Amino acid sequence: MMKVSRSGKMGLDLIHDPVLNKNTAFSVEEREKYGLLGLLPAVVETLDQQVQRVLMQLNHKHSDIDRFIYLTGLLDTNETLFYKVIMSDPTRFLPIVYDPTIGEACLKFGHIYRRSRGVYLSIAHKGNVSKVLGDWPDKDVRFICVTNGGRILGLGDIGANGMGIPIGKLQLYTGAAGVPPEHLLPLFLDAGTNNEPLLEDPLYLGIRQKRPPTEELYPFVDEFVEAVQERYPDCCIHFEDWTGSDAVHLLARYRDKVCCYNDDIQGTAGITLAGLINALKIKGGSLKDETIFFAGAGSAGIGLADLLVSEMVSEGLSEEEARSRIWMYDVNGLLQSERDDLFDFQRKYAHKHAPTRDLTKAIKSVKPTTLIGVSTVGGLFTRSVVEAMADLNERPVVFALSNPTDHAECTAEQAYQWTKGKVIFAAGVQFPPVDYAGETYRPGQANNLYIFPAVAMAIYATRARRVTDEMFIEAAKAVADQVPEKLLGQGTLFPPQSDILETSVKTAARVAKTVFDAGLAQVPQPADLEAFVREHLYDASYPDLD
Repeated sequence: MMKVSRSGKMGLDLIHDPVLNKNTAFSVEEREKYGLLGLLPAVVETLDQQVQRVLMQLNHKHSDIDRFIYLTGLLDTNETLFYKVIMSDPTRFLPIVYDPTIGEACLKFGHIYRRSRGVYLSIAHKGNVSKVLGDWPDKDVRFICVTNGGRILGLGDIGANGMGIPIGKLQLYTGAAGVPPEHLLPLFLDAGTNNEPLLEDPLYLGIRQKRPPTEELYPFVDEFVEAVQERYPDCCIHFEDWTGSDAVHLLARYRDKVCCYNDDIQGTAGITLAGLINALKIKGGSLKDETIFFAGAGSAGIGLADLLVSEMVSEGLSEEEARSRIWMYDVNGLLQSERDDLFDFQRKYAHKHAPTRDLTKAIKSVKPTTLIGVSTVGGLFTRSVVEAMADLNERPVVFALSNPTDHAECTAEQAYQWTKGKVIFAAGVQFPPVDYAGETYRPGQANNLYIFPAVAMAIYATRARRVTDEMFIEAAKAVADQVPEKLLGQGTLFPPQSDILETSVKTAARVAKTVFDAGLAQVPQPADLEAFVREHLYDASYPDLD
């Protein structure tokens, strides 16, 4: 006797639902029960057999963008199989579904678009935002990743094409940390774009108008934040890839009022702090004794600096002393107190110094121990810049964090060669091992995926009311603690991506303790935090339909 599933679906409706679809893994009993006889091939396969077929088909693809498109199609038809595949080999698949392939996917987003995923909230919906959010079918949304496409990776303003970022980021929530996908909502807040070629592209998916001034944008964002509190009271808002000034100001606007964070500011800061912690294990010393030079003074650089100042203060410095150890350089040169073109959030890092637009001269004058690139300017760290760091330090620390690959400030090979193997190096993208003078160095990737998915899992498990910098600092320390001595000896500052789920579980447990200690949790504190986190993990197995 045929019957409907617990979702009320049967037959083709069941097959066409990506959350419930099992395709060839529907059992004989399920096929009879839910009207699937004749709608599927005769074979009944296991999930592992289906994974084998996906892997075979992926091997026939000739580029990662083709694999990205294929996997996106798989997600649209069979969510369980999609996550089973990417979680089976994170080292292989996370770079395909996210960075670096996501950069190319975003540039082509309007051209490779197949099926809507998430919510597209237009400024034309102003005054009606709550109703628009109410059209989303899942009512227990715990995370919304939202961008306005203003500063996507190192690609700049790409408008609605930036929707690929919230989609990809939330896939990492699940793939890297086991946050259940049914509670995740990608959202594009469409207020226009200033990218003229996109506005002229007949296949562009966004509204065709220039971005509004701040006084028009912020009330719209206010309405969105308020609507989220109304519709999804347990939801955390993840701001992603907004323009630098907006990113900083909007985080400050909401962080003490609602559960929210900005990954470009806090997640980037967390993974960089993790790298610095391990760099100091290699070369010795304390963070409070470092002099840190940032090439790039936007939201990522400022967020990073603020987090480092917090940690330096915890090591005994005053806030003023800590800030004096941070120097910044942007498109107009060194941030110094005489400049009149700085944002309010940059001024605290503008020190007394002669003006200069020469990066090498600035480094020779400031004498930093650590150089961090968040500039999005490929090749900014020239040979003279890197050699200056090597002349000043026995073990210079150089982090070239901009991505995608062609935006990296220098390559790993350049850094090791120009410093004669002295450098402690990390990048925002994964570079291959470097052989130099008989040694093999394995540069790590300072990838936010070690931080924000684990923080998200801690928020999800504890139902945290707010997100604090202390949560990201603890995440950084937890990630740093999970790098084996052998890898540190090879110059690797971060754990293997192959173990990302285990790394995230242990990191989330430590972040959860920070949440409980701060009194921000809305659930009772368990005796075993790691077991508590594991109880909340998504299981990439087919659901019971009864």
